[in-house]
Amino acid sequence: MAGEADVPFFSISGSDFVEMFVGVGASRVRDMFEQGRKNAPCLIFIDEIDAVGRQRGAGLGGGNDEREQTLNSLLVEMDGFDTTEGVIIIAATNRPDVLDSALLRPGRFDRQIYVNLPDLVGREQILRVHARKISLAENVDLAVVARGTPGLSGAELANLLNEAALLAARRGKKKVDMADVDDAREKVQFGRERRRVMDDEEKKLTAYHEAGHALVQAILDDGQVPVHKVTIIPRGQSLGSTMFIPKKDMLTHSMKRMLSQIAMGLGGRVAEELAIGDISSGAAGDIKQVTAIARHMVCDWGMSPLGPISFGDNSDTVFLGREITRTENISEETAHRIDEEIHRIICEQLDRSRKVLTEHRAALDMIAAKLLEYETIEGKHVLEILNFGEMRSPIVLTAAKPLDKSGDKKPAEKGSLSDPLPPAAAPAPTPA
Repeated sequence: MAGEADVPFFSISGSDFVEMFVGVGASRVRDMFEQGRKNAPCLIFIDEIDAVGRQRGAGLGGGNDEREQTLNSLLVEMDGFDTTEGVIIIAATNRPDVLDSALLRPGRFDRQIYVNLPDLVGREQILRVHARKISLAENVDLAVVARGTPGLSGAELANLLNEAALLAARRGKKKVDMADVDDAREKVQFGRERRRVMDDEEKKLTAYHEAGHALVQAILDDGQVPVHKVTIIPRGQSLGSTMFIPKKDMLTHSMKRMLSQIAMGLGGRVAEELAIGDISSGAAGDIKQVTAIARHMVCDWGMSPLGPISFGDNSDTVFLGREITRTENISEETAHRIDEEIHRIICEQLDRSRKVLTEHRAALDMIAAKLLEYETIEGKHVLEILNFGEMRSPIVLTAAKPLDKSGDKKPAEKGSLSDPLPPAAAPAPTPA
């Protein structure tokens, strides 16, 4: 903006104002605006303004608050500006909800511009910018990459292409091809794979757990969130992953899809129970996720017999001058009914998941067997097993080719079924 207007530009961070010494922050505010007036017309940019512009009167205890004095000084200085002075103030923050209301009123900050995560078109344009420095193979379609990366920010997309270039270099390639981009996308979205020593019993348990997730999702999916990959290679804290990549950016969540997602989340626990005859702690993350979805459905989205009523808000912290409880306007009887509804939703979807897996037990066993054999299979393989009772597409393996001292590529070892940097798994979309 300063470049387009051809005016001076001053930048400062909100944290630069706040010091332990009383009065220093207010003095710095006055100095900054004085400098702006001398160089008018100009732009002043304050980054992370929540460091100094946080709501007043919050917190515990009294005493002098240096931050509040700094904010008061900022408010006074901004109030004194008129349109003839030629000084424009711009500020940025990730926490607009904690800013003092006096700071946001017209006359101080007249406009609020929300910068959302990039959409499909934006992601493709961002990828094209960062792809200029990378030699891409002809089979890399950035439009396809953009469609498979919903919810990623610009920095994450830049990191994705950087990781793809590193993977291609490790594999001895001259250009980055689509396989490298796919592997890098999964690494960015789901973290690095971390191989662990697992005995046959653990592997079988993990294979059935992930097969349960994949099979339930493949059967209940409405066509918008297909299974992308299933793997029993540990990644992060999980022993395996079932990945889903939405076909479009999900802006709203329908009740049917939320119920199917709960059933899918419980599919791993049900598969363990059917195949092993016991249950394990491996479903801890799934249980937390489905409970959060069910609670949102009842308390926030009105998707229960309790009706379209919002039952309490998740307040932040007591240090923002707000209560720390969710049930501020809820009676004990209502809280009890909320718990009952959450329990009912989860138990109904548990039974639904058990019915699906029982009816398709042969497909469950086949998917688990293929996972034990290949460690990673794709979503199309899950559908083939479900529809035809067998895998018809070949497993595509990407083997690294390290260079020896003479510069010749060493052939990949025979019988190696897993890539040293295997593809990652895509997560279910988080409803929020």
